[in-house]
Amino acid sequence: MREAVEKLWPEIGWIEGPELREQVTQTWIRAFELSPLEPADLNEIPFTLLVPNCPATFMEHKRCVVHVARKSAESMQEFLGRALEIDLDTVIAGAILADVGKLLEYEKVDGEARQSDRGKALRHPFTGVALAIECGVPDEVCHIIAAHAAEGDLVKRTTEAYIVHHADFMTYLPFKNL
Repeated sequence: MREAVEKLWPEIGWIEGPELREQVTQTWIRAFELSPLEPADLNEIPFTLLVPNCPATFMEHKRCVVHVARKSAESMQEFLGRALEIDLDTVIAGAILADVGKLLEYEKVDGEARQSDRGKALRHPFTGVALAIECGVPDEVCHIIAAHAAEGDLVKRTTEAYIVHHADFMTYLPFKNL
């Protein structure tokens, strides 16, 4: 499973800290162990069930979010770094893990993605945090998973969480206009 995760997520290699890199990898491995989905499914299923006939796959969206978040964080470091500290490893890890809980929220039936019974009870920010904590992911990254979606509107987000939240929504909301 490690090889499949590394193939899906070459961006894990951007995480400089070896311990965090391994925790992120282990979280994805654990998610697949508990999920009805296979790694190949992520290149086929839509990234959201909230947009009918969504034309973008899970991995297209997720990898885009990671790239947008990283580039945003780097630009912020370049221009605002004197006044605003940003941990790039935390941004990257949080962006990679933000939707890991969807592996427990979604299932595939007759070739179609749909919300699982667990997904009806627990949205992906909750299951994502549970998976990440089980794998030893630091609280700063778990905060991003918890706060990246609408649930995060009720908490004080860190700078890194704002970056991932906005990268996620700027690559999601345009699809609602299709």
